[in-house]
Amino acid sequence: MSDQQWMQRALELARLGLGNVSPNPMVGCVIVKDDKIIGEGYHEQYGGPHAEVNAVQAVKDQSLLVQSTAYVTLEPCSHFGKTPPCADLLVRHQVKRVVICNEDPNPLVAGQGIERLRNAGIEVEIGLLKEEGRVLNRRFFTAFEKKRPYVILKWAQTTDGFVARENYDSKWISNTYSRQLVHKWRAEEDAILVGTNTARYDNPSLTTRDWKGKNPVRFFIDRTLELNKGMHLMDGTVPTYCFTEGEDENRQNLTFIQQEQITPEAILASISEMKIQSLIIEGGSGLFNSFIERGLWDEARVFIAPHTFGKGIAAPHISGELLSAEDVLGDRLLIYKNH
Repeated sequence: MSDQQWMQRALELARLGLGNVSPNPMVGCVIVKDDKIIGEGYHEQYGGPHAEVNAVQAVKDQSLLVQSTAYVTLEPCSHFGKTPPCADLLVRHQVKRVVICNEDPNPLVAGQGIERLRNAGIEVEIGLLKEEGRVLNRRFFTAFEKKRPYVILKWAQTTDGFVARENYDSKWISNTYSRQLVHKWRAEEDAILVGTNTARYDNPSLTTRDWKGKNPVRFFIDRTLELNKGMHLMDGTVPTYCFTEGEDENRQNLTFIQQEQITPEAILASISEMKIQSLIIEGGSGLFNSFIERGLWDEARVFIAPHTFGKGIAAPHISGELLSAEDVLGDRLLIYKNH
């Protein structure tokens, strides 16, 4: 087995934390001696033990650690957060060698974990499968490097290019399986946003009721506070925030964020202040276009269903790199990355 194969295993483990560790990154760790895994683990839950801790604890004979290599997908932390520094743990056990996929962009770490390991005489290598690591933790890197959440646009459109009929009716363009897949995506991200018309005409719940997992924090726009107070988004069941230019009193699980001018930049700034690292935008067309025009998106997931409307509300025009195209039981799912 090669270093690359062990790191690939660490990346596979890290992915298991998707949806459960934010605002922390997904991290996997594999400990190897004599070409055999003697311990492995990943960061399973925010506030819980980090990957290195779980991997070290999985090693039955701790005396083997001094002759072992630890493969970690992100630089071991060097500061006290909800858990002690993982760099200190590896130093304490005198691990012989540490191979790291990515350096941590968090200023609280940013090379200090690597320095601590090297100062202790541990051999450190950095950058193995670094592109795969950046893709894995794209939400985490975006939050620190761009100072905003990772933005995912998601919509369904007909084959003739419409997201809704002229009366804003859009239920249901995509099929049942596609809609269940969307609920899975919601469970993997921190937050979700819709515009006023989507809230008014679709009355969405924006929850993960068709998938096991946490509900994302809900955001919607209501500039003039004209929406019906009985709609699902105001039911108090999930933490929800309303961007408005008016004033209203907060209620259970419903907070009003007053902004002089509601723009994509202002929305993302407010969400970023809440330590939210990923945001799915699920409509409507005007909201999509405002983010697309400003280049404030990272990924677009577009379902094309085998229906036609003839006329209606046009789907957004997306210009990006096509990452994948697949069939979802008759729907076509296209995933784009922003250039």
